[in-house]
This record gives sequence, C-alpha cells and structure tokens, in this order.
Amino acid sequence: MKNILLLIFLFFVNCGEIKLISYNIRYENPNEKINSWKTRESYVTSFLSDENPDFIGLQEVTYSQLRDLVKSLFNHNYIGVGRDDGLDKGEFSPVFYNKNRYKVLFQDTFWLSKTPEKVSIGWDASMKRICTYGLFENLASKKRIWVFNTHLDHVGIEAKKKSTDLILKKVNSVNKYQNPLILMGDFNLEDDSHSIKKIQSQLTDVLFGIKKSDKNYSTFNDFNTRLNTNKRIDYIFVKNLKPLKSGLVKLKTSEKNWASDHHPVFSKLKF
Repeated sequence: MKNILLLIFLFFVNCGEIKLISYNIRYENPNEKINSWKTRESYVTSFLSDENPDFIGLQEVTYSQLRDLVKSLFNHNYIGVGRDDGLDKGEFSPVFYNKNRYKVLFQDTFWLSKTPEKVSIGWDASMKRICTYGLFENLASKKRIWVFNTHLDHVGIEAKKKSTDLILKKVNSVNKYQNPLILMGDFNLEDDSHSIKKIQSQLTDVLFGIKKSDKNYSTFNDFNTRLNTNKRIDYIFVKNLKPLKSGLVKLKTSEKNWASDHHPVFSKLKF
C-alpha cells in the first residue's frame, strides 16, 4: 500500500513539471556521407527516446526522417505538416508530445508570410517557413499549455523581423486565458538582435544571461567539433512557467562527430 501511495504521489508531483527539448536535427542529405541522416539517426532517436520529454520541438525534419522518428519515439505522437504543401512535402517543424501525459485539444500550422493561412514564402525569405503550434491538456492535472515550434529563415533580414512579429501576434491572440505557453525553435537570430530582445520582453528566455564566454553558449556547431561558432540561434521561451534547469547537450556519434549541426536545447519547467 505504501509503495502504491508513493507512486501516486510521485505521479502527481511530476504532473507539475514539464521537460522539453528543441532540436534542429539537420535535414536528410545523402551527399553528406559522414554526416548523413542514416549515420546520425540512431544517436538522435536514442537521445530523444531516453530523455522521454513531455514536448519536443524539431526543425528541418523531412517526411522520411519523420517516419523514422515516429518508429522510435513510442511514447510520443506529433502535430505538424510539411511546409511545401501543407501535407507531407518539404521540411516539418513538428511538435512531438508524450501521449501518456498529454492530449491535443487544438493544432495548426501557419506560414511566416503576408498570407500565413496559405502555403507561401514571406518577404525576402529564401524559402517557405512555418510555425506549428497546439493546445495540449495534461491527462492527470487537466492543466492546459500552448506549445509553438518554428524555424525562421537564415537569409532574409526583413523576413526574420516580420516572422518574429507574426509569431508574437499569434501567441498573444490565441492565449486569451493566459495559459502556460512555450515558444521554441531555430530562430537564426543571435541574442543581441532586436527581434530576440523583443521576444525576451514578452516571454522568458530560459537561457537568458548566458555569456558568450560560456563553453555551453553556442547552439550551432556546423558539424565542426573544433569550432566554437559563438552563435546562439536556438531558443526556448516560456510564459507562466518557472524554469528549473536549462542548458544544451553536446550530442556526438560513436565516431566523435556531432549528431547534428545544432546542439539540442533542453529545459525543465514548473507550472
């Protein structure tokens, strides 16, 4: 009886905490050979499966990679669509959620453009970009949480600014009841940029204050194990949630190569 009560207690304690990971896993490119998806796949999927977070925001996910992830992440379902047709073409920015802890109440994807409801390229962007989001409910506590995941353009200066404004507008418009909220992804913007500072003025950056001199500052590695790019371009922002522990993981393959050209960012939060 004591063991049962302890398990029940721990279950409800854990209901008050959220674990999440944001990770640009690098799109599948067979020509990369040593850094191809097939070389890296097992390390990425094992890491995500072992961590077993409540939510995972991934970027640069092709449909074939998505199928590999679905096969490996037994405890998770996902929401999201391909950016090229709103179905399965082009890269996804999916949100994986732990199906044993959460259910989806609402889901949608919008394009980072002047016509966000349509498949489209925005402003001076080099390609189509999207933001996938959903409203989730904890199966035990019934608490609700919004989760947004995105990948901004790496070229268009105007597109980065306008995309950030569009995402913030959507965040503020859907969250009328001030539920806890997560915004994560690859923003292709450094933390001294105007757009990131604008997000930080409205949401909590879980790694706010980290210094460039910190060995765990840079989230982008460019597949170079000897290079410190000093580029923090991957973020987790939250609202009405308290960060308990946050950082990045330097995940490597058995050949000592990076598992992706970005490092996964993680955060443990409390309602």
